Amino acid sequence: MPGLIRTALLAAALLAGGAAWAQNAPPAGTAVTTPEKATREAATTTGGAPAGFVAPAEPKADESAAARAQTQPGNNAPVWRAARDSGSQPGYSSLPGAEQGMLIQPFVQYPGSRLTNAGEAWREVRNRWILPYGGSFLLIVLLAIAIFYWRKGPLGSPVRDTGRKVERFTPFERAAHGANAAAFVLLAISGVVMAFGKFFLLPVIGSTLFGWLTWLLKTMHNFVGPLFAVSLVIVVLTFVKDNIASKADFVWLSKAGGMLGDHEIPSHRFNAGEKGIFWWGVTIPGLIIVASGLVLDQLLPGLAYLRGDMQIAHMIHASAAVVMIAMLMGHIYMGTIGTHGALDAMRTGWVDASWAREHHSLWLDDIDAGKIPAQRSGQPDTTPASTRPSAPAQGRA
Repeated sequence: MPGLIRTALLAAALLAGGAAWAQNAPPAGTAVTTPEKATREAATTTGGAPAGFVAPAEPKADESAAARAQTQPGNNAPVWRAARDSGSQPGYSSLPGAEQGMLIQPFVQYPGSRLTNAGEAWREVRNRWILPYGGSFLLIVLLAIAIFYWRKGPLGSPVRDTGRKVERFTPFERAAHGANAAAFVLLAISGVVMAFGKFFLLPVIGSTLFGWLTWLLKTMHNFVGPLFAVSLVIVVLTFVKDNIASKADFVWLSKAGGMLGDHEIPSHRFNAGEKGIFWWGVTIPGLIIVASGLVLDQLLPGLAYLRGDMQIAHMIHASAAVVMIAMLMGHIYMGTIGTHGALDAMRTGWVDASWAREHHSLWLDDIDAGKIPAQRSGQPDTTPASTRPSAPAQGRA
């Protein structure tokens, strides 16, 4: 009971104080005068000021900007707000082009979304779709490769020396493949760092070094791009004849190439998996990347290169690059530690007949039948047929 009485008395006192303030409060819309302002106004109207009084100066616009620069460095919101609210009035930009005077892209209303401009829409697609889903996809592929290697190990048997060598890649093919592979690795590393580096590299090396590194990688990206484009065309034209689908490829696909069993499924020079990498991991995404990259580098004549076009080209470029990197991670794995003897085949161009029989038995059958020369960069194979290893029963088509 005493607690209730004290609460009631306190509430009554608050109500009484509020009523007294309401009676003495100025009418609505009347400015409240502070003591400093009242003194300054009195000094102005009476012609004098109390002894020793110095009226505080009114803040100026430039002083407010200076204070903002100290408390909020890099905040150019007023400038961009004025540019946004200027409507059709053009601003100034030192960059050439059709949109030289447009500092901010026009605002548009997309169905089911808030009022925004194309620049903000592109930024949201990049930050909320391409980066998180693309980065997750690459990590999932990398994890899947690691698990496969952990559970399965390298495919095939250690290479046996039978005394008979077969030329798998000519010097020209190895040079074209090497140039394209080197360009791709440089572009992939620089692209990954520019896109995802702020998440895993910036906290480690700091903003200064990260800024210089990304500038260097961006410059390298622009210069290596044309090398990748030229070498890609050469690679496609060089290997396309051996990457046309055949009946044996459907058998290979139906049994997953034998990767889950003890023996590989017979195939020609390239199996169905390698052909899939050629078309869906190299040719198609590679040509898309090259075309969109030429737009981003402004190397295609006759285009206006508006910001909206560049934003679309960037989204296409980044999406195709993620697909290509994911596909070629599997290709690099199978061509290095994933298959016994595969790296030596590209490094030297030659494989032992036992390797060819185990991994591409139909290809070796064509060589034995004389349909394909065993040494394509010079004279045909002159090894006596009696010394050639015969195909085991499980290797026959």
